[in-house]
Amino acid sequence: MKSYRKELWFETRGRREYINITPDVQSCLKESGIKEGLLLCNAMHITASVFINDDEKGLHRDFENFLEKLAPEKPYEQYFHNGFEDNADAHLKRSVMGREVVVAVTGGKLDFGPWEQIFYGEFDGKRKKRVLVKIIGE
Repeated sequence: MKSYRKELWFETRGRREYINITPDVQSCLKESGIKEGLLLCNAMHITASVFINDDEKGLHRDFENFLEKLAPEKPYEQYFHNGFEDNADAHLKRSVMGREVVVAVTGGKLDFGPWEQIFYGEFDGKRKKRVLVKIIGE
């Protein structure tokens, strides 16, 4: 069995953004040479997420509205954690959106369903953060 590991780095302009990283992940898969196996992709920071969904801008606005209703950024004083930093809402948003995805690799391709894409969700941005891509298989 072969193993491949690579870190992808992102620095968003805004505090919250959703980035389609499918092309980056597909490049990793091609570079790995693995044709059959599993691909893990996870955020390496506790205020960011990796998730699978549709690449539709209206849906991305819906994510933002939904998450902001669940864990609004302000007022900062509503969160105990904000006594240390001002990003408690980002931690909560990450908990909802998840840490990672696992995708089957079949015939050297990501074995997706219709419309599925991989996204990096940033909830406390404007600084460099990384995503791990780990692929195992043959």
